[in-house]
Amino acid sequence: MSQTLESQVTQPVHWRVIAAAVAGNAFEVYDFVIYAYFAVYIGQAFFPVTGDYGSLLVATATFGVGFFTRPLGALFIGSYADRVGRKPAMILTVTLITLGTLGIAATPGYATIGMAAPVIIVLCRLIQGVALGGEVGPAASLLIESAPADKRGRYACWQIASQGIAVTVGGLFGVIITSSMSAENLQSWGWRLPFIFSLLMVPLTIYIRRNLPETLHESVKKEKSTANILKGMWRENRSLLLIGLGIMMVVSVTSQLINYMTSYAIKTLHLHPSVAQTSILIAGLISFFGALAAGRLCDRYGRKKVLILPVLALSVVVIPLFTWLHEAPDAARLLTVTFVVSTLITFPTTALLVVVPEMLPGKFRSTGTSLIYALGSALFGGSTHFILTALLAWTNHPVAPAYYVLFATAISLCAMSLLPESRRPEESAQPGHYLSSSRD
Repeated sequence: MSQTLESQVTQPVHWRVIAAAVAGNAFEVYDFVIYAYFAVYIGQAFFPVTGDYGSLLVATATFGVGFFTRPLGALFIGSYADRVGRKPAMILTVTLITLGTLGIAATPGYATIGMAAPVIIVLCRLIQGVALGGEVGPAASLLIESAPADKRGRYACWQIASQGIAVTVGGLFGVIITSSMSAENLQSWGWRLPFIFSLLMVPLTIYIRRNLPETLHESVKKEKSTANILKGMWRENRSLLLIGLGIMMVVSVTSQLINYMTSYAIKTLHLHPSVAQTSILIAGLISFFGALAAGRLCDRYGRKKVLILPVLALSVVVIPLFTWLHEAPDAARLLTVTFVVSTLITFPTTALLVVVPEMLPGKFRSTGTSLIYALGSALFGGSTHFILTALLAWTNHPVAPAYYVLFATAISLCAMSLLPESRRPEESAQPGHYLSSSRD
C-alpha cells in the first residue's frame, strides 16, 4: 500500500477552503446527530410504543436507518466528486440534508396524523443518511488536496473539528432548552427548535460552497463511470479499504456511545435532562480542541501512533469508568466519563481521516474515503444505539455499553496493526498547493 503524493502548485490556498469544509460538515453533522440528542422526545412524539424502553428503542432504530443509506451517498456522491469535482458534490450534500431536516422539523406527531408521522420521519432519516454519506469523502479530499505536504494533519483535522463545533452547538441548545422549558412544552414542540435553527444556516452554507475553489486536478478528471471507479479502487486499494473498515468499528461505536449518553443518562442513570445535555456539550468541545491537537500530532509523530495509543488506553479504562459512573451517578461523574471517552476517541478518528485520503490516489480519493466512513458507520455506528438500548433492556446491567466498546477496540486494534505509516518526514512543503495523487 505504499504510495507517493505528487504536488503541483495551482493557486494559493485561501481560508475559504477550510471554511467551506467546516461550515458544510458542521451543518450536516449537527442535523444528523441532533436527532440522537432528542431521541427520548422524538420517540414519544412519533413512536408511541409501550414499555420503559419501547418508544426509545424504536426511535433509536429509526436513527440507525439513516446510517444504512450512507453507503448510497458514499457510492454516488463520492464518485461524483471524483468524476466532476469536489465543489458540486459538496453543494449537493447540503441540499439533501436541508430537505431531511425540514421534514423532521415540520412533521406533526403521531397523535395528529397517525402512521404518516413515523413514515415521514424514516424517509427524512434516509435522505439525511445519503447526504452525510456523500459529505465526508469530498470534504476530506478537499482538505488533503489543499494542504502543504508537512501540514496535512493540520488541514484534515478540521473535518473532525467541525463535527465538534456541531456537537457543541447542539449541546448548547440542549442545555438551554431543557433548562428553560417545562417538560410538557419540551415534549410538545421544544425539541423541534434545534432543527429549525439549522435551517437558518442553509443560505450561508450554500454561499460559502458556491464560492469554493475546485481542488480536483484536471489531470485526474476522466470520462469514467461509477462502476469503473469501484472496480479500479477494489483492484488497487482493497487492503486499505478493508483495514479502514476495521478501524471504523471503534470510531463508530464509541462516537455513537457518546451521542447516546443523553438517553443513557436520562433513562438508565435517571439524571436530569439538562445534565445529560451538558455531557454532549463537553463531548463537542473535546472533539473540537482534540481534533486540532491530533492533527498537529499526526504531522509531528506520524498517523499510526495517534491511531493506536488512544485506543489502547480506551480498552483499559472504559469498563472501570462506567462501573465508577454507575456506583454513584451524578453530574460530575457523567461529565468526567464523557470527557475521557471523547478525548480518547477524537485522536484516532482524526488520524483516520488523515491517513485514508492521503494514501488513496486522487482518482479514487473521494469515493474510497466516503465508502470507508459510510460503510463503517452503517455496519457499526448505525446499530450502536439500538444494540446499547437492547443490551440495557435485556441484561438490566448498566455497564453493558462498556463491554461493547471493549469488543470494538479489540477488532480495531488488529486492523491498525496492519496499517502502514503514511507520513513521510522528508516531504517538503510548498505553501498553498493542491495535490494530484498517483500510486507508484
